[in-house]
Amino acid sequence: MEHTLFCLLLLLSTHIYSGHSEDDDGQAKAVLTIHPKSSKIFKGESVTLRCNIQRGKVTDWEYTWHRDVGDSINRPQAVLSVSPQWLNPGDSVSLSCGVKESSTGWRFFWYRTVPYTAGLLSLLDRSYSVEPLSGSGTSEDSYTLIPAGPSHTGGYVCRAGRGDPLYDTFYSEPRFLWSGDPQPSVSLKIRPNRTQHFTSKSLSLSCEEKRNSTGWRLKRYREKAVESGCVSNWGSIAGSTCTIRSTRKKDSGVYWCESGSGEYSNAVNITVDVGRLILESPANPMTEGDSVTLRCTNRYQETNPIPKVDFYKDGVFIRNETTGEMTIPVVSKSDEGFYKCKSNEGESPESWVTVRGVTPGPSTSVLVGVVVGLVVAGVLLAILLVLLCRYKNAKGSCCNRTFSPPQPQSTNLDPQQDQGSTQGQAPDAGYTHLQHDGAATAGSSDVMYAQIQLKMLDKKNKKIPADPKENPVYSEFKTSKTTETATPPEADSVYSQVKPGTAPGP
Repeated sequence: MEHTLFCLLLLLSTHIYSGHSEDDDGQAKAVLTIHPKSSKIFKGESVTLRCNIQRGKVTDWEYTWHRDVGDSINRPQAVLSVSPQWLNPGDSVSLSCGVKESSTGWRFFWYRTVPYTAGLLSLLDRSYSVEPLSGSGTSEDSYTLIPAGPSHTGGYVCRAGRGDPLYDTFYSEPRFLWSGDPQPSVSLKIRPNRTQHFTSKSLSLSCEEKRNSTGWRLKRYREKAVESGCVSNWGSIAGSTCTIRSTRKKDSGVYWCESGSGEYSNAVNITVDVGRLILESPANPMTEGDSVTLRCTNRYQETNPIPKVDFYKDGVFIRNETTGEMTIPVVSKSDEGFYKCKSNEGESPESWVTVRGVTPGPSTSVLVGVVVGLVVAGVLLAILLVLLCRYKNAKGSCCNRTFSPPQPQSTNLDPQQDQGSTQGQAPDAGYTHLQHDGAATAGSSDVMYAQIQLKMLDKKNKKIPADPKENPVYSEFKTSKTTETATPPEADSVYSQVKPGTAPGP
């Protein structure tokens, strides 16, 4: 019955028979409606047909259905695209799904590929099983991974469905999100270590494990299909190394290692060319600050440099080199792009050079944290000291200032007298001691030195006892004296030690 309905729907003409006469307003008109509403209905899809009579007052119509013979349309297949296909950590990745034959009314379902497991939803060729990314599907034809990271590398498929019961398309061909960055589990190594290779040359690829993991297999994606393992039609396996003894152009593609649990290694996009020139560039992403050398190599003179070569980036001429090499001593993000070389012998294919930003390591992060912590602690300590000083000033205290006493000066006494006069006295005796030669020798610019002890007062202006030996302050006093002598007086120095807080005797 489904096939009959489908054929009726595909090319359908309607004939209306009535035993009644025509209405006075004219002949009645039949209108066919189809659900789901679409320009195309596919084989196996359920549809509903309804014939509505417009115009006329007659209601007891009889209906007959006719169809023209035509070809049926097979179940369609969904088409998936991934943009970008190469992971840039932190960026968003968009999955877009559509149906090959133009039609409407679809919901879209998104899946991620996993190693084939019996009992799970799987692709027709059993290359992968699939796990859903979303349960109920989306009405939008796109799905975004935000942000994309290393855990998102791998394969994706989609399919579309509509109607009730749900009619599904076939799964799309798997599309992949690759990363060129080294992965923690395994690394893909290429020898020679470059992305471009000549035809009829040897190429080795190996999956080198970094931690305990098993079941790693080399895979490649070319001509929109996945090939698994180093099979006899494209290489030979020895241990974990696959060797292509004589490369062909069809060996071009993306290569990676995949584990039995679905982990992915770094991927490398390899180009095999039949031309005379290739550009040797790094197979793995560069890091900002690294030095990189691009070399233009001739098929028949691989060991000899090409005398004159032009280098291009993104189709724009960069420079000319006579050594056949171009070196960027310190690469930056602006150096990322497509590179190629030209000479009078031909032109190489383009190769993409990836540049990653510098990611601080754990030791660098710890050092930065220590430095920042010390700076913050220093600032807080300085603020605390300022606040403490202000607090003390508010309490009425003052800061002690100490002035160094002057160097001993010569006096009018001879050394013996001077020494004798100070013997038996402590330097901080506290009694006034004046020495001079009398009024006749006293000049108008005599100098007197005194030791003065500052006292601190509390808020009630009471003296606070203090040791006279603490915090001495030296002051210089100038005195003037009147003399009747006609000769200019000599300048005598008079030293005095004053003990504050004591009254002189009677």
